[in-house]
Amino acid sequence: MSCPYDHTAASGAGVIELDPFVTDLDGESARLRAAGPLARVVLPGGVPCFAVTHHAEARKLLTDPRLVKDIDVWGPWQRGEIPLDWPLIGLANPGKSMLTADGEEHRRLRGLVAQALTARRVERLRSGIEALTAEMLDRLAERPAGETVDLKAEFAYPLPMNVVCELMGVERADQPRMKELFDKFFSTQTPPEEVPQMMADLGALFSRIVAGKKEAPGDDLTSALIEASENGDRLTTEEITNTLQLMVAAGHETTISLIVNAVVALSTHPEQRDLVLKGEVPWENVIEETLRWSTPTSHVLIRFAAEDIEVGDRVLPRGEGLIVSFGAIGRDEAQFGPTAGDFDVTRTPNRHISFGHGPHVCPGAALSRLEASVALPALYARFPELRLAVPRGELRNKPVVTQNDLFDLPVVLA
Repeated sequence: MSCPYDHTAASGAGVIELDPFVTDLDGESARLRAAGPLARVVLPGGVPCFAVTHHAEARKLLTDPRLVKDIDVWGPWQRGEIPLDWPLIGLANPGKSMLTADGEEHRRLRGLVAQALTARRVERLRSGIEALTAEMLDRLAERPAGETVDLKAEFAYPLPMNVVCELMGVERADQPRMKELFDKFFSTQTPPEEVPQMMADLGALFSRIVAGKKEAPGDDLTSALIEASENGDRLTTEEITNTLQLMVAAGHETTISLIVNAVVALSTHPEQRDLVLKGEVPWENVIEETLRWSTPTSHVLIRFAAEDIEVGDRVLPRGEGLIVSFGAIGRDEAQFGPTAGDFDVTRTPNRHISFGHGPHVCPGAALSRLEASVALPALYARFPELRLAVPRGELRNKPVVTQNDLFDLPVVLA
């Protein structure tokens, strides 16, 4: 990648360079919080922008109409300084969908998607999630006692991938290829020369899925999106394709991380786990505290300032990019008090914003919570003595600056 930024100059005094290998996310998040509510950062590839790192300021910015999703507002993009092979280009410029629209256009797209992604449609998945969870746990129970199992590969990954594909009407035969492409999509280590082809392949895969549902509709979200209309207005094929790609990406990656991070948190805080297993604290508290303390999404890319915007005693300049650093925000003492750095399933109230806030709040939040509320109680009911097979410090983070995720989760089911 031939990025024109001077990487050394960009990461000078007062600027925090985000680690593309994510070797110490907690430490990086602490440094971001300490830098103030608006921190200057450098993204992988040497691209500078700003990060909002405190809870109160993030809530304000996420509802500020001057902060937009239109990449054409971004000064470096206007000047041709962001190459198309930048590894994060698919997150900054994912194509036309409700993720990249603002104002009336966003309300239009979100309204049409809401017609298809109803609470009833999500809740109808519960029995299937329960059956799939039981099936996976039955297979895990057949493993020899004391054997190390990669719980991510065997449980935390396939469950949400199968669920979101069931929701969308994606055939199981497409899932391996989808996983391969999304792994490249999120990784900062994808070779730049592979980025354009990866983006094209993802677009082609979802275009084929949409075309298939137009030919043979089913009882799934893709077909519902095709049929959704308001006053004669319908989603275009491009909007449907990009919406599906967005929802599959967000729908399975977030839930994988939520399940994995909850297991790690409970395993490293046995006194908290015991409160839950004894029935003294509901599983809902585990889910919400995990979302706050070890949020699945570490940084959301990227929004752009259409005007100068005051953030505390600083200014986000017009034309600059902004990331929302949820990993830092979730442990903000100004919001969660002096114990913000502690994992505490008795915490109340727990008003985090880990699924976002305002008009762009994550549309898949209800599905992610539903899956976790089924998967985690069932997992611990079957394996209450589950423990990590390696010390916490030996677990390996994936090189994904947007996701708080691990390569694997070796456990002993006991």
